Amino acid sequence: MKKIIMLSMALSLSFASCTSQQKIAETKKSTPEKYLNSISQENIKKNLYVIASDEMQGRNTGEPGQKKAGEYIINQYKKLGIPFPKGADSYYQKVPSEFMKKGFSPKLNDSENIWAYIEGSEKPEEILVISAHYDHVGMKNGEIYNGADDDGSGTVAVMEIAKAFMEAKKSGKGPKRSILFLHVTGEEHGLHGSRYYSENPLFPLKNTIADINIDMVGRRDTLNPNDNNYIYVIGSDRLSSELHTINEEMNSKYVNLRLDYKYNDRNDPEQIYYRSDHYNFAKKGVPAIFFFNGIHEDYHKPTDEVEKIEFDALTKRAKLAFALAWELANRENRIVVDKDGK
Repeated sequence: MKKIIMLSMALSLSFASCTSQQKIAETKKSTPEKYLNSISQENIKKNLYVIASDEMQGRNTGEPGQKKAGEYIINQYKKLGIPFPKGADSYYQKVPSEFMKKGFSPKLNDSENIWAYIEGSEKPEEILVISAHYDHVGMKNGEIYNGADDDGSGTVAVMEIAKAFMEAKKSGKGPKRSILFLHVTGEEHGLHGSRYYSENPLFPLKNTIADINIDMVGRRDTLNPNDNNYIYVIGSDRLSSELHTINEEMNSKYVNLRLDYKYNDRNDPEQIYYRSDHYNFAKKGVPAIFFFNGIHEDYHKPTDEVEKIEFDALTKRAKLAFALAWELANRENRIVVDKDGK
C-alpha cells in the first residue's frame, strides 16, 4: 500500500510539474495582438503625405525626388532605432545604372535599395524579407505622378510594420528570426532593384525563409466599388503550401479581410504574379506572397493622390502583413518549400 501511495504522489507531482511548465511555456509564448494594434492609421497617413508629396517629384528611379524620399525613409528608421543590416555599411544598397539598362529604354541614373534590419533573438541566420518599391514614374509633361497608392501605400506599410516589430523588441518580444525591411528601387522600369538584391543578396537566399511583398494596398479597385474589406493574395501557394495556409489562419484569427485569389489564377490574363518584386525572390526558390488591391482608374496617372487613399483599408492590410510576418518569424520551424513554383 505504501508503495502505491508513494507512486501516486510521484505521479501527481510529475503531473503538477508538467502542468506548471506548460503554463510557463504558454506565458512565454509571444502573441501579436498588442503590437498588431500599435499599427497606427495616423502614422501611416503622416508618412504617406510626405512620401507621395509634390516635393518628391514622383520618385522616378535615380532622380533627386526619389533620393529625397529615400532620405526620409531612412530618417524614420533612425528615429525608431532600427539599424541597417549587419554586413552593410549604410542603409543603402547601391544599384548601378548599368545594371538597370534595358533595351531601348531611357538610361536610368544610379539608384539605391534601402534596407533596415531587426536581428532575430533565436535564429538570427534565418531571414524574413518584407518588401515594397519606393519608386514611381516621376513627372510627365510637367505633371507630377505622385504614386500615392503605387507604391507609396506599400512603402509606408513596411515602415509601420517595422515600427511594430521594434516596439515588440523593446518589450523583450523581438522576432526569433531576423527581418529585413527592403525598399527597392527601379520597380516601375523592370523590377530592377529586387532583381539586383536577389542576384547580390546581403544574406544567402538559402537562409531567406520568405518574402512578403506589399505593392498597392491603399485603394479599392474597379471590381470592388462598394467594399474595401478585401485584399488580393498572389503567389502564396506557388512554392510553399504552408505559406498559403498560415496567411489564411492569421487573417481569420486577427484581421478578417476577404482574401481574393483572382490574380493568383495561373490563367488570369493580367499575369500579376510576374509583375512585382516578389517574383525575383520566387524565381530563386524563396516562397513569396504578394498583397495587392487591384487596378483602379488612377493607376499610373497623375491622379494617384494621397487624398484618394482609404486609410482604414491600408491600415487593415498592413495588419495582415504584420500578423503573417509575426508568425513566420516566430514559429518553431521555417516554412517548407514543397512546390515547384508553377
